[in-house]
Amino acid sequence: MANFILIGLCILAGILFRKSKSLPKDAHKGINAWIIYIALPAVSFKYLPHITWTKDLLFPALAPICVWMLGWLFITIYSRFPKLSRATSGGLKLVSSLSNTSFIGFPLIIAYFSEKELAIAIICDQVTFTLLSTIGIIVAIRSSQQQKLSAKLVLKKVLTFPPLIGCVLALILPRYLDLSSLDVLFDKLAGTVGPLALFSIGLQLKFGGWFSEIKHISFALLYKLILAPLSVLVFALLLGMNGMITKITIFEMAMPTLLTAGVVADQYNLNPKVSNLVVGIGILLSFITTGIWWLVLNYSGLV
Repeated sequence: MANFILIGLCILAGILFRKSKSLPKDAHKGINAWIIYIALPAVSFKYLPHITWTKDLLFPALAPICVWMLGWLFITIYSRFPKLSRATSGGLKLVSSLSNTSFIGFPLIIAYFSEKELAIAIICDQVTFTLLSTIGIIVAIRSSQQQKLSAKLVLKKVLTFPPLIGCVLALILPRYLDLSSLDVLFDKLAGTVGPLALFSIGLQLKFGGWFSEIKHISFALLYKLILAPLSVLVFALLLGMNGMITKITIFEMAMPTLLTAGVVADQYNLNPKVSNLVVGIGILLSFITTGIWWLVLNYSGLV
């Protein structure tokens, strides 16, 4: 319950601070910089060194990739009919295809399943962040109206994206150095991701004029909350998979949009209004849709 209250409180606080004009207009950009440069790399150092890798974890590792590919295809097809701008199409791809597997996913898994299942969720989470750090940034660059795509620019942006650097270092350094004394530090820094990202969204979230964007928002959330987990469920059935790893993976893919995807969409000016509306509305709707998915996974007998 505390996690649910915190989510609502952080978004509401951002909205109230924006309406009261207590903060500078671009205050969210400073918050986003902290998230990307400090907090997200800390997330990798907090979790990656403690994972025991086995072949059974291939499913949660591959599921986010499947969701990304299908989401990219879904939005690409959708974008052709209303003839969306490259910026809007790119923003929708980011917020439709990446799941909030940690800040919202972790507490919901603890609430609906148990804390020991977080080991599975962490795999989904790290693969999701890797996707954002690589192909997600490429999509953002290509979709940006302010930057032209070149191999040099793409390579520079990808290799200098702090979450990716943090992920790589978190996999390599613990093999040679004992970083256990820094676990508390990483835990504290990683803990700032959720509250600050939600607060940043609240600062930018404006429901005025949302009705004019309802079609884009609806299509994005249709895929993210319904079709994405459904596609993973279908793959699991075709492969004859079942058990807790399968359930947790599908449940994680049913989460709303990754908060940082909205941050990246804002940084590259990919229709931030629509992107943040998808993030904000998706979080609210997910409290209903994830409950439905839990019932499906536990009482349908499918997995």
